[in-house]
Parts: sequence; C-alpha cells; structure tokens
Amino acid sequence: MIIDCISDLHGFYPKLEGGDLLIVAGDLTARDTFEQNTYFKKWLYEQKYRKKIVIAGNHDNSLFNIKPDPYFFSSYNADTGEQVSYAEYLCDSGTEFEGLKIWGSPWTKIFAGMNPKCMAFTCDTESQLNEKWNLIPSGVDILITHSPAYGILDKNIKGVCVGSTTLQMQLFTRIFPRLLVCGHIHEAYGVESPGGMFEKAVNCSIVNERYEHVNKPIRVIL
Repeated sequence: MIIDCISDLHGFYPKLEGGDLLIVAGDLTARDTFEQNTYFKKWLYEQKYRKKIVIAGNHDNSLFNIKPDPYFFSSYNADTGEQVSYAEYLCDSGTEFEGLKIWGSPWTKIFAGMNPKCMAFTCDTESQLNEKWNLIPSGVDILITHSPAYGILDKNIKGVCVGSTTLQMQLFTRIFPRLLVCGHIHEAYGVESPGGMFEKAVNCSIVNERYEHVNKPIRVIL
C-alpha cells in the first residue's frame, strides 16, 4: 500500500503524487482563518488518493470544538443532490482501510514560550496527555499523532528530546503500531525504525523550525 504522510503545512500545499492513502497530521493552515481553511479543503479535495485522513494540531483552533463527522470534508454532488465525503477527520477516533486499523489523536503538551494563539488540543502535563493516549485501542496498525513520542523523531533545534514520555511508554507496552505518523517538532523531520513491532515512524513536517517549506512529504510502503 502506498501511503503519503504530510504534516505542519502552515499554508504550504505541495503537489502530491497520489496513491492509496494520504495522511495529514495537523497544523493545516498559516493563520487558521476561514479563507485559509477553505483553501486547504480545496487542496485536499484535489489530491488523488483512495482514502484521505486528517487530524488537527495545536495551530488548528477552528477544529477544537468539532467532533468527528464523516461529512466534515465533503462536497456536493449536483447529479445526486447528496453530500459526498472526500476525506475523514479523526479526533480521538479511528477508522479502517484495506484491513488496517487507524487511529488519530491531535494532542500535544504545552511548552514554555508557546504562542497563546496556538494552543488547541494541548495538555499541561504528561498525566493529562496519558489520559488521551489511553483512548487509543491496542492493535492499531497506523497511529497518527500530532505529537511525537519521546526519543522518536522529537529532537528540537538544541538536540533535546521533547516528545511525550507517556506516549513512548504506551507505544512499547500496549499499542504496538506498525506505523507511527507525527509532526509538531519541525526540525525532527525524518524516518526511523524504532524496533519492536514498528515497521516505520515518520515525522512528516514539511516546514523547518523557521517555517520554511523545505521538506517533502514522506512516502511509506506498508
């Protein structure tokens, strides 16, 4: 299966190759305005994948009070008069595709100096984060989180690991996904094979720490 992973778009919308599954792991626009969200939806609609999945990030305030809805990303079919879904929004929720179980979680931990306008889906403590990770069922094949796990593609510009320690614990003791997709820490872009049940972990932020569009979407064959 061809899976393309992309995160932390921050207003940049590259042309994608198309494939089986597209995963967008949060921070969808530059300023979270109505116009920018409308443009993101148009871009997403045009991408050629059999299934498209989106989660939110800490910049996506407009999604904070929106519950998962199969028709959140949908278009009007003039021939049938029906709304047709073209992507699925996950928020502490799951779906399946081609026999793969997929779960999406947008949560991250607040850090010192965080922009107060960019604190959607944030928790004050690891204990609060862990409550969110507890919602993830065991046996998930693909886990999509905006936050990285501690020690897995989470080093900041100073080389310090800043990912979630409780997510790391749950990954290796209970969840055991085949693929972990995250973003959030722009400078930690890349691919790793953490071992255990993992086949791949990817941090697919397409911008760097200066919000420059320098990285490509990451393609995974699963």
